[in-house]
Amino acid sequence: MRIDAISVREIRLRLKTPFETSFGILQKRRILLVEVKSDGATGWGEVTAVEGPFYNSETTDTAWIILRDFIVPLLLGKDVTSATQVPPLLAPVRGHEMAKAAVENAIWDLEAQQKEVPLAALLGGQMEEIACGVSIGINSSIDALVRSVEKELAAGYQRIKIKIKPGNDQEPVRTLRHRFPDIKLMVDANSAYSLSDIAHLRKFDDYDLMMIEQPLAWDDFYQHAQLQAKLQTPICLDESIHNLDHTEAAVAMQSCRVLNIKLGRVGGHTEAQKIENFCRRHGIPVWCGGMLESGIGRAHNIAMSTLPGFVLPGDVSASQRYWDEDIIEPEVEVTKRGTIQAPISPGLGYQVTRRRVDSLTERQETFTANPTVAVM
Repeated sequence: MRIDAISVREIRLRLKTPFETSFGILQKRRILLVEVKSDGATGWGEVTAVEGPFYNSETTDTAWIILRDFIVPLLLGKDVTSATQVPPLLAPVRGHEMAKAAVENAIWDLEAQQKEVPLAALLGGQMEEIACGVSIGINSSIDALVRSVEKELAAGYQRIKIKIKPGNDQEPVRTLRHRFPDIKLMVDANSAYSLSDIAHLRKFDDYDLMMIEQPLAWDDFYQHAQLQAKLQTPICLDESIHNLDHTEAAVAMQSCRVLNIKLGRVGGHTEAQKIENFCRRHGIPVWCGGMLESGIGRAHNIAMSTLPGFVLPGDVSASQRYWDEDIIEPEVEVTKRGTIQAPISPGLGYQVTRRRVDSLTERQETFTANPTVAVM
């Protein structure tokens, strides 16, 4: 594959309802999409960074700059035989995993199209359908939270995750466990606590939770290891894990018993494969986390989640949970069993609705290997 052209565009989508976590409320999404063109075909990727540097250090605007000024020049005009050759080409750029992932994942889509296989199959996926859970933001009241959970369970979702923060944690968990004694339930703290909260966090052991996700600092392994030694409930690391080296360190230090793999956070499918393989060999269950993606990012998550190590329901849910209209056809749907069927057509398995994407586009830049030749 010769990388003939790369386009970066920003679209704006509005969530159906505000989504609140420990670091803020989000409703309007500014999302960067990346198109990579080769031999007349187009592959799509999505930058999963949010608008501010609150989940990690990347933002929508920093990703645009890094793509334009550094990543695109490193790739444009290059010949690659596999998407796995992309990470070494981008190695001079330190960090900025979400920007890198968008381009690499688009090239994975291209490669799958050229080989006429579904992306899931190219990645080594073995599951025909994936198990789905939901992530529920902090609600205005306990009653509103209960209604949200009832709605998602009725839709078939196999696991419920709720966001928590100090002052809004024990009561909602206690209520949900009493109201729904048998559901798979977990909590996500997004780094809202510290080691001084050990006594408080140990109370979660009373509620038979699947896991507590990232309770301590976003870049920590050591203190999570100290906390895990004091808890019966498994700790799941999210923000701390950016690559296989981080994964190996966390497992060696016993910082967690579960791992959340987010494609953007780890830099793309190539590194995600390595992490999944390592965790599977070491008995660490993994699942796919979500970043309020559009259908393009969601489709990549579905493909990744077919890998055999993804044994827990992930945050890959239906398009209609978030958007009045997604940017892919067909939209992602969840069965009454709480599963998503893996697409069987080449590439992502979903068609990008260019009419919809164009109507949502706020800015766009296209870079070609031969500037005198127009790439449509």
